[in-house]
Amino acid sequence: MMQTDDTRYHFNVMRRAIDLIDGADEPLSLEVLAAEMDMSPAHFQRVFSRWVGVSPKRYQQYLTLGHAKALLNERFTTLDTAHGSGLSGSGRLHDLFLRWEAMSPGDYAKGGAGLTIFWGWFESPFGPALVMGTGKGICGLGFSAEMGEAETMEDLVNRWPDAEFVEDPMRLRPWVLAAFGAKEAELNQAPLFLIGAPFQIKVWEALLQIPSGHVTTYSEIAESIGSPRAVRAVGTAVGRNPVSWLIPCHRALRKTGGLGGYHWGLPVKRALLAYESARAEA
Repeated sequence: MMQTDDTRYHFNVMRRAIDLIDGADEPLSLEVLAAEMDMSPAHFQRVFSRWVGVSPKRYQQYLTLGHAKALLNERFTTLDTAHGSGLSGSGRLHDLFLRWEAMSPGDYAKGGAGLTIFWGWFESPFGPALVMGTGKGICGLGFSAEMGEAETMEDLVNRWPDAEFVEDPMRLRPWVLAAFGAKEAELNQAPLFLIGAPFQIKVWEALLQIPSGHVTTYSEIAESIGSPRAVRAVGTAVGRNPVSWLIPCHRALRKTGGLGGYHWGLPVKRALLAYESARAEA
């Protein structure tokens, strides 16, 4: 496991708070939230402030359904087509991705045949994360908080049905620590190995251009890759992104400000956006 029981505890507190906020008809006070989770207001405030750097009251605003619309108004990112051909921009998560490699179309069509994929479970700021990687970099990352571990494993394995899967979390651990910005990380990069069809990879490259704490729309992504009419296909490719969080598909929204879909569950998407927004403010 890459992080401590304390980190897992903080995430579980956040998840319970999301459920409470979702079911409330109006904003909940610090005292009410703390009481519902059997914590003192002071302790609850400390847990949340330590986790994201802002108060529970401010963080609760980030978790509301209207936050996506606010992001579109305040932190909308226009993706430049020319800039989208490289990965040198500010959109890279913490500038971690110093190298990446995409599988050739021919190799992709083989369904992973001849490929060895290592996997392991890790604790992340967003609950249990299943991470997969080849010898060249991380190729899969999924969250099980909503789906459950068995379904998350089946989902990623079925993307490359003919690959050989080997459990080896220690092999992946340095990349995972770097990817989530852990203090004990010894590396400053989390290399990616993108396994997808050419169109999918173009969409995923565009997602990498969206800065942390900002969002864009599916139609903007379609424009940036030179396929303005392919909004539906772009949405499908975003949903098929195998490396959640690192390739930030959670930053793609509908023009209306709706969250759209999220493969690993909308509560996880909202948590990701809220976390990044709070970090940007802090």
